[in-house]
Amino acid sequence: MRRQARSVRELSGPCADALGNELLLATEPAVVRGLVGDWPAVQAAGQSAAAAIDYLRRFDRGMQVVAQVAPPEADGRIFYNADFSGFNFQPQRVTFAAVLDQLQAWLDQSPTPLLYMGSTTIDTALAGFRVQNDLAIDGHTPLASIWIGNRSRIAAHQDLPDNIACVVAGRRRVTLFPPDQLKNLYIGPLDFTPAGQAISLVDFAAPDFERFPRFAEALQQAQVAELEPGDALFIPSLWWHHIEALEAFNVLVNYWWRSSPAFMDSPMNTLMLALMTMRDLPAEQRRHWQEIFRHYVFEANDGTAAHIPEPARRVLGPLDDNIARELRARLLQRLNR
Repeated sequence: MRRQARSVRELSGPCADALGNELLLATEPAVVRGLVGDWPAVQAAGQSAAAAIDYLRRFDRGMQVVAQVAPPEADGRIFYNADFSGFNFQPQRVTFAAVLDQLQAWLDQSPTPLLYMGSTTIDTALAGFRVQNDLAIDGHTPLASIWIGNRSRIAAHQDLPDNIACVVAGRRRVTLFPPDQLKNLYIGPLDFTPAGQAISLVDFAAPDFERFPRFAEALQQAQVAELEPGDALFIPSLWWHHIEALEAFNVLVNYWWRSSPAFMDSPMNTLMLALMTMRDLPAEQRRHWQEIFRHYVFEANDGTAAHIPEPARRVLGPLDDNIARELRARLLQRLNR
């Protein structure tokens, strides 16, 4: 599969310029080699997995976290169970120290169960970590998360925010696809997902091209990034990405931000409402609504409401916090009636 994919473009690092507009406003992924190579956490990981674990223990405040555990037969894959009635892993609420203890105990064992602590807010779970290990992203106040586990395979999914993922320990392989590959990735349920985002049902380790024939087309558009400790990967909003953690101990830190006003809700809410209110309309009515959305949303411009006096344009004019608040209240009232 990977022979068909080209490598993600690379920017040289570490340097402050790497986080300039060339990267932060990019619409395609980019790798910045060594961007966080001077972090103490990365330096500790360069010594050994045990040293990285000891370093992380310094910031443990006894907080409980959620970890996913799957049997060795899962081969590290976070996925559904056989009949899609549930998942192939069990979430467990444990202490952060317990996660580190178990991962350390399994360092020299193979095979082992999967143990995976997914997106966890650093400022909540590891107070003080960002004092020594952090990335400044000009013009944004990103949410910083940490991911810790052993060998894992996270199915291809997309996230709404832009994202810089920084490898702290272990190695990662990330396979990315442009947003327009949706139809070729065979995405599963939208409202019943392993971790909040809809995922591709294709097993990237053993693609079933008879069941998922269009996946071959997706592979023609794939880009692959092979990441070492200290490397970072910029993933633009809505790019599909499949992530493999390749070592017995892996740590990733990522930063999320949205390039949109704070009052804007998630477009996923719009999709869910559209499924409920438009998908099952007669075909001719759907075509009418397609034209309405084209006019007011996807091709809106200065002329869309130019014939309406400015004070009367309301939602057809520039939006702000107050108008968004009024809209939200009106929608809630209608949905709850």
